[in-house]
Amino acid sequence: MPAPAPFVPAVRASAPATSLSWCFAFVAGQLLVPDEEPATLAPLASIASAAFEPLVAARHYLGTLDGLDCWVLQLHEAPAGFRRAPLRAAMMGLGEPLMGLASRAAQVLEWDRAHRFCGACGTPTELAPHERARQCPACKHTSYPRLGPAMMALVWRRGSPAAPHRAEVLLARSPHYAPGVYSALAGFVEPGESLEECIHREVAEEVGVSVRNLAYYGSQSWPFPHSLMVAYTAEWTGGEIVRQEGEIEDAQWFALDALPKVPPRFSIAGHLIGDTVVAMGGPEPHATASVVRA
Repeated sequence: MPAPAPFVPAVRASAPATSLSWCFAFVAGQLLVPDEEPATLAPLASIASAAFEPLVAARHYLGTLDGLDCWVLQLHEAPAGFRRAPLRAAMMGLGEPLMGLASRAAQVLEWDRAHRFCGACGTPTELAPHERARQCPACKHTSYPRLGPAMMALVWRRGSPAAPHRAEVLLARSPHYAPGVYSALAGFVEPGESLEECIHREVAEEVGVSVRNLAYYGSQSWPFPHSLMVAYTAEWTGGEIVRQEGEIEDAQWFALDALPKVPPRFSIAGHLIGDTVVAMGGPEPHATASVVRA
């Protein structure tokens, strides 16, 4: 069986429209899912799309996936047969490429909501016809979808002085995490910083240690609200853990075979921790169903 065609991004739909389409519909920031399919999405036939029409407040074309048109819709309320689901929970029920497409859809809607008025002169903006942008008709200031780059670092060391041959990773928890959940360190890149400079600064600020041998792991679009997570591993070089008050509730060194609950592999944090621990000879970590508090 041939592999499905990749997602092809676009701003405007080409005629004729496909008979089926992927419709990502949102109400107040939450993704609509069918009542009978609480953890999945399916291509919505024209009858479902027609049910959305009276409720549409905004729509944006995303492109095509496997030859089908893809749309994101902002609705005033959920129609019969659909219910609202938190975006994070809904995305966890989707495999790629739908998870990535849901992320894209949410970020396009957030950009559209946040740039209805010109940030320079306050005039209502208009959608540009040939690119993903909102333009001010008065001063011509143009606003494109923006990303907030953030670093993520999993700090590791060969072992403690008491057990030099036992590898460990440094994990921390934020006050908003669910009880017992720990993750890698993370923080936003500041103006003028490189990703590497951000890692050194954030690690020092959050837990007070120094690192070297930064190794790029991967990246993930993260629609909360419009981040790009860029993940690294980093080797500890010195310093004792001193947690940053207000940002870090707890931080500890954990042996590879004695990890706490960590994020699921739905997020890049889960992949980073799991892949690194397994590559260093440890078992697959125990992942939690939800990172943040309910």
